[in-house]
Amino acid sequence: MSSIPTTTTSAAGFFRIPPPPHRIPAAGVRMMAGALQSNASSVGTILTNLQHESATPLPVLRHVADAMTEDMRAGLAVEGGSDLKMILSYVDALPSGNEKGLFYALDLGGTNFRVLRVQLGGKEERVIATESEQVSIPKELMSGTSEQLFDFIANGLATFAEVEGGNFRLPHGRQREVGFTFSFPVMQTSIDSGILMKWTKGFSVSGTAGRDVVACLNEAMERQALDMRVSALVNDTVGALAGARYWDDDVMVAVILGTGTNACYVERTDAIPRLNGTMSASGMTIINTEWGAFSNGIPLTVFDRDMDAASINPGEQIFEKTISGMYLGEIARRVLLKMAEEGDLFGRSFPEKLTTPFILRTPDLCAMQQDNSDDLQAVGSILYNATQVESNLSSRKVALEVCDAIVKRGGRLAGAGIVGILQKMDQDSKGSIYGKQTVVAMDGGLYEHYPQYRGYMQRAVEELLGSEISRNIVIEHSKDGSGIGAALLAATNSKYEH
Repeated sequence: MSSIPTTTTSAAGFFRIPPPPHRIPAAGVRMMAGALQSNASSVGTILTNLQHESATPLPVLRHVADAMTEDMRAGLAVEGGSDLKMILSYVDALPSGNEKGLFYALDLGGTNFRVLRVQLGGKEERVIATESEQVSIPKELMSGTSEQLFDFIANGLATFAEVEGGNFRLPHGRQREVGFTFSFPVMQTSIDSGILMKWTKGFSVSGTAGRDVVACLNEAMERQALDMRVSALVNDTVGALAGARYWDDDVMVAVILGTGTNACYVERTDAIPRLNGTMSASGMTIINTEWGAFSNGIPLTVFDRDMDAASINPGEQIFEKTISGMYLGEIARRVLLKMAEEGDLFGRSFPEKLTTPFILRTPDLCAMQQDNSDDLQAVGSILYNATQVESNLSSRKVALEVCDAIVKRGGRLAGAGIVGILQKMDQDSKGSIYGKQTVVAMDGGLYEHYPQYRGYMQRAVEELLGSEISRNIVIEHSKDGSGIGAALLAATNSKYEH
């Protein structure tokens, strides 16, 4: 790391020593130089400690992968047996390509909801046409009553269904069927029912907790005189797996790496002890791991611990807090703030804005890491726009090293998590996962838009599996698989024959 210079151009405006009105004694010059050297040393120490504490050498990755495998087994053995919830999806049949007809999907997971329709034409024509629309949810409905919220959603769905036409045809005498992606904590009780445990993401709707969310939506559709029924209640990660599997029978795992993160995979029902021998007709189901709650063996820094302590859920979602897009920028901000406070990274003073939690976002880190210029001008602009700090070349280089340490750990831990899932599946199937092509479907903006993160993740998988097995493991992007996946699961679980 290059040392921090004692002067900068006037544009940078810090570490600049104003010209004195008279000559400074030599001792004074030595004192000032010593202070600046000490500050540079503090920055270097903080950076070295960060890189050391967040390091993910192969033994650490192997430990994380093995721990993920063991936690999966413990969670399948008994309810609450590990950090991983290992939730049954009740998806016992995946799309085969034979599905025909018109199906809808509704995705409720935040301040908007999305509706989609798809016309399926069986093996020959596959997806004939799709259409979708996004609707913003008024803020007052996020804290209103259950009836108000679901009536608003059902009304949006009815309005969307009214303009059906062109390539979309509902066979005579059929009721429309919808796959409902509901991204809030739910205790699923069947493929088309689930009890809301609690609202999250800023929602505090009364009268829904403890109720079946599918019944809430079905009742609202009846009040809107909309002839439609929910045939599948789907987690977004499960939807992503179904959407990818429709095109490729080798897909066995789906991972979402975006603002949040999760993973699901195809499991044999005879490998789930807590089912007590209950088997599905297909002998398989999809397990939603809720892997964000994993915590075993993850290398943590003081910045992670401080961020966790200040969060709304301290001690929880540790894996998510080290690998997902929601948190990477905030960890970097905390590091840069400490460097600014203890090492004058951005001059003798720095803007108050740098002390604001989550002001530096993961897309900012991504944009900075794409700057290959000599003067790192884009890095300087991003730092200034996000936090108002002015930087010189040396401090920009430090900022990039901070970003890289955090993103490298995140990507490599995500890779270890993927290997943990594959390893468990391979052990139970006596080599059938590693012995043939197995596809991991990836979705989410972090994976899609952050090439450095994606590269670190891929290389970690290759390091853990070795070159020969790695050739059989295909990690591929499945953009927006969860939307069409919910519609496909509505089709797979249709009350009508295809």
